[in-house]
Amino acid sequence: MTQPLSVENVTAHYGTTKVLEDLSLSVAAGELVSLLGASGCGKTTTLRLIAGFLEPTSGQITLGGRDLTRLPAYRRDIGLVFQNYALFPHLSVLDNVAFGLKQRGVGSSERDGKAQAMLERVGLSGLSDRLPGALSGGQKQRVALARALVIEPPLLMFDEPLSNLDAKLRIDMRVEIRQLQRANGTTSVYVTHDQEEAFSISDRVAIMNAGRIMQFDTPENLYQRPANAFVARFVGFENLVAMRVVARDGDQVTAEAAGGTRLELSQARFGAIPDRFVLATRPDGLAVSADPNAQGIPAKLGLRTYLGRAYQYQCETEAGHLIANGTLSTPLEPGNPARLVPVPDQCCVLDAE
Repeated sequence: MTQPLSVENVTAHYGTTKVLEDLSLSVAAGELVSLLGASGCGKTTTLRLIAGFLEPTSGQITLGGRDLTRLPAYRRDIGLVFQNYALFPHLSVLDNVAFGLKQRGVGSSERDGKAQAMLERVGLSGLSDRLPGALSGGQKQRVALARALVIEPPLLMFDEPLSNLDAKLRIDMRVEIRQLQRANGTTSVYVTHDQEEAFSISDRVAIMNAGRIMQFDTPENLYQRPANAFVARFVGFENLVAMRVVARDGDQVTAEAAGGTRLELSQARFGAIPDRFVLATRPDGLAVSADPNAQGIPAKLGLRTYLGRAYQYQCETEAGHLIANGTLSTPLEPGNPARLVPVPDQCCVLDAE
């Protein structure tokens, strides 16, 4: 039976080093949540705390209202899918999948039947007699997934499960994992450093840094409306321009950047604009224009790169180094002056830090 997971105010140390600090996370029953971040951000530590491989210094972890905080790992009844598959090399595929059922005292006939049914669900029904050494990486990961699901755990956890697979197989497997998770309705926590993987597979994503959750939201909101500069950079907002409002006229705001560059911004298009803010844009969020009268940031064009869908320019401005995209139809030469015009639906306004 699927159950909600709650991590409340958890702090964890390795020796004297604080790895997690006052971390809270809530996963609804049947939801798949990813922990996303660079190496050392605390995502794997969070997984290990939930699984019972580590104990927190403080805080509480509950699953369906059951306190797991000090419970040994073997009593938590959590399904785990690892990066290295963790299959038993001397057992057949069928026996690997049935192993958890055997540990729970399920009779041989029933457990073999359940294991075979699960192998059919992951597309491996014809390989039940093989040893893991005779399988491809993708087949091994399917066996690991079947073994985790067959015990019908209240919580399923994935630790970088696709990092050992090639790019095409990773895409195929993440679709299969998502389909199986939705079909089973199992509450799931998925750890990865791959943004595309996390966004494609998750109901919500927690972006982590230095033991803290920087933003916990849907993939759409994280991509379009990052909450702070760290998340903005993480999801591809390469340009962060510090600005201050110098005039307001109804909906219109006049804002100034370093060097005196001024922009007229509409709050109807950009959202509410505080007196001091950061204009965050992706390269697509600054359109390169040769028109000297265009309403944009004056720039000197540097290196031009062909992207297939656009030309990308390294630009020097009074507000700093910026990256902007221009159309294929009008390539501009490096060294030329230009204007970088903000594109509202590719920009966001962040509070100044």
